[in-house]
Amino acid sequence: MVTLMTTDHSDTHLYVVLADLARSMHATARLGPDAVLADITESAAQLVDGAVSAGITVTTKRHTVIDTMAPTDDDARNFDMLQKQCKQGPCLDAAWKHRTIRVRDLLTDHRWPQLTDAVREHSPIRSTVSYELFTHAEGMGALNVYANHPDAITDAGVEKGYALAAHAALVFDSARKHDQFQSALSSRDIIGQAKGMIMERFTIDSTAAFNLLVKLSQDSNVSVAEISRKLAAGRPQQT
Repeated sequence: MVTLMTTDHSDTHLYVVLADLARSMHATARLGPDAVLADITESAAQLVDGAVSAGITVTTKRHTVIDTMAPTDDDARNFDMLQKQCKQGPCLDAAWKHRTIRVRDLLTDHRWPQLTDAVREHSPIRSTVSYELFTHAEGMGALNVYANHPDAITDAGVEKGYALAAHAALVFDSARKHDQFQSALSSRDIIGQAKGMIMERFTIDSTAAFNLLVKLSQDSNVSVAEISRKLAAGRPQQT
């Protein structure tokens, strides 16, 4: 459990704010993962004391792909781009090493020397906090909050970020699973339509129709769902 430290706000007020954010994110979850991520970063930039912007860094487990999602402004997007170019930085470490990374002053922190040089020349961001947000088969993500002055993100802000990231991770995972479920339902309906067309055209049963779809999929290296979509749309397969 996270113990929240507050300055200008009472504990009661902070929990009310977090409850409002929770309801907002749960309502957004039905719109899909991208909408949830945008809600998370907007909430982080507003809630974390001292932060002026936020973004989410997404990377693969083999460190081969680095991307930015839902940045609240160009500075957040640019900072992630610098990390991508340097292949190092606090946001990447938070995702790869599964822990929170706090940087009080990017220009005096020696953990990422290439990034420090790049930030000095190309970014106004001077302090950051990065929280592990999710880890799943497709990759890893970190929630990052940024400030334009050294040590600008307060201790209370860091603790609020912990609470937000913990809840946001659950909401994002729920949205991702919902999105996968809806996609699976859609694919199942399309495959059913395609099977019906094949059964009617070739006078075969359901199992034989599905086996034919699988054979077409294997021969063309295209998923059964995509084969079915093309058949249902009336587009013949190319051979």
